[in-house]
Amino acid sequence: MPTARHRHTRDALSARPLAVADDTAVLCSAGGTDPELLAVMRDGGLPVGTDLREFRTEAEFAARVAEAMADGLLISMEYPQPTDLCPDARTVKTALLVGYLNNKASISTLVDPRFQARRSVVTRAELADAAPAEKSWVLKAATNAAHGGSLDVYLHEAGSPISLPVFATVLDEFVIEEYLRIKRNWGIQLHIGPDARARLLAVTEQRIDDAGIYAGGRFGLVNAPPFELLTECLAIAQRAADVGYRGLCSLDCAQSEDGQLVVLDLNFRITSGSIPLLALRSIRPHALDLPAESAKLSGTGPLGDLLTALRPAVRAGGLLVIAGHDSLRTDAPVAECTLQILVYGDDPDEVTARRAALEHQFGH
Repeated sequence: MPTARHRHTRDALSARPLAVADDTAVLCSAGGTDPELLAVMRDGGLPVGTDLREFRTEAEFAARVAEAMADGLLISMEYPQPTDLCPDARTVKTALLVGYLNNKASISTLVDPRFQARRSVVTRAELADAAPAEKSWVLKAATNAAHGGSLDVYLHEAGSPISLPVFATVLDEFVIEEYLRIKRNWGIQLHIGPDARARLLAVTEQRIDDAGIYAGGRFGLVNAPPFELLTECLAIAQRAADVGYRGLCSLDCAQSEDGQLVVLDLNFRITSGSIPLLALRSIRPHALDLPAESAKLSGTGPLGDLLTALRPAVRAGGLLVIAGHDSLRTDAPVAECTLQILVYGDDPDEVTARRAALEHQFGH
């Protein structure tokens, strides 16, 4: 994507896999390799990456990619990269495939119509008529240049003022989707290995904030989705596998208040639900059915300040730091630091209370 667009978000996403990378080489923003952050993750028992190839600038990123390919490594991109930087022959899955699978207009080709919300693809010229202020609707970016971070979805409730996001002014095509009243919201976590078989890893529940944006996940004790929805999710992942996708994926699904089962988003990449799940499998593999909840904490100062404030809770136990990023360690124009945490325990109410208290403490 263009250098200046969502730079901090893109860099922060590159730091997600570090907590569970072990000896796998990772191309990662230097914002995620702060020594204090890595030490906290290792102290928590996580298999933190030992081959971290960091970059601070666009030029360093390109250099790290070239070095990895010179070492004979294949690139497993989470977001599409230019083919002149990352040729198809040197990738686990191509940029075109990654972009297509994550394009929000692709649901119509990958998901059985029974599980699709009512939606249409419109051009910029058609957008005003397709998205009137007096109706509720969801606007999604229809582009292969997917970048994650919930930045390509906009929810509008009938009667409220319309304030279109930036992507509405730069893209040519959009998805308009019905606004559903959600009763339950799941993330179906799957994996496609070298044998091209889709496998279910776990079912998580998603916490959504007042604006409808992902705020964290629930793991372990979750309300299981209906069998037919799980079956369709496995079929979706297998369809992606059949055209060449390999790696993790998370399918956002829901049940509406009127009982409709829908697949809302296809995330063929590492997500905010993937890493907590893999972290739990690392530190307590025999207790994956016990409750845990993830959250993101953020601040505008150095990451060390955030870690210092969090240290008493870490010492008290039942808390893992599983990812972090400090833009002050890069040339990104935004001063922001983030931590992704995982709160776990034996009692679901106690876990929820501790997670909520931490979010309140850090202003979320």
